[in-house]
Amino acid sequence: MVTVFAALLLTTPASADEIWVTNEKDDTISVIDIETLEVVRTIETGERPRGITFSQDHSVIYICASDSDAVQVMDPETGEILHDLPSGEDPEQFVLHPDNRRLYIANEDDAITTVVDTQTRRVIAQIDVGIEPEGMAVSPDGTIAITTSETTNMAHWIDTETEGLFANTLVDTRPRHAEFTRGGTELWVSSEIGGTITIFDVDTQSEMAKIDFEVQGIHPDRVQPVGFEFTADESIAFVALGPSNHIAVVNAETYEVEDYILVGRRVWHMAFNADRSLLFTTNGVSGDVTVIDVERREALKTIKVGRFPWGAAFRPTE
Repeated sequence: MVTVFAALLLTTPASADEIWVTNEKDDTISVIDIETLEVVRTIETGERPRGITFSQDHSVIYICASDSDAVQVMDPETGEILHDLPSGEDPEQFVLHPDNRRLYIANEDDAITTVVDTQTRRVIAQIDVGIEPEGMAVSPDGTIAITTSETTNMAHWIDTETEGLFANTLVDTRPRHAEFTRGGTELWVSSEIGGTITIFDVDTQSEMAKIDFEVQGIHPDRVQPVGFEFTADESIAFVALGPSNHIAVVNAETYEVEDYILVGRRVWHMAFNADRSLLFTTNGVSGDVTVIDVERREALKTIKVGRFPWGAAFRPTE
């Protein structure tokens, strides 16, 4: 592993690109330099930061400060909090609309999705969804937003023109994360306690397939899919399996699990570098980030960050 890592550093072009990681029990963000694979900055945030995403030009970063009941807007150059957005109570995850203006926020305590205009800093709509909403996604064309509700066990389909629900679909227990694929023709939803990912046909909102996971030597109750990300060609999905301490490698065309990668304890979410050759996973209980070589499908390095790292986002700096 050390030899592979050394070779990677020698062949990787110099870059100052970064991975930003929220630490929900430290109220901080750890900034990882992708060239050195070291933490180069630690930035204070509001209370219990979880969801994190950049504007399309990466000039500002949005942070769900859940226990502060705020979405904070930060200047990534200085680390200064510029202002808060009205977010509703306990914002956990969010997604930025392709218009780079509307932010769709899951408010876990209120059972609503709040839509905020990031320019006027005003709430556009509040949409009633199921109990304990968490996951958020928006289609590539911006016409559909998705909220998943952990207790109601549903994906809620929102028309972004009317800001109203047009469908509700059942998934397995405790859905946590959602993503659109195939140019917006498929929706994937992970169910943490159900131990599955459900794939929907977007046109009909009907179930197409379901993925199950089985890690050798790990009790099924500990195999809990949460965050996931796709390779650039969407041929492979990497799925965080929570307290099983593994990442699943899924063929996104056949929906078959091809491999499992051991990472840190209680893996939550992840982010790729620019060319998606490296994957960075946030491991909550062990307080670290695992760096995975995507082509080799193996862990290269563990980077210590703050307590209970949760969200991750990529930032190009050149």
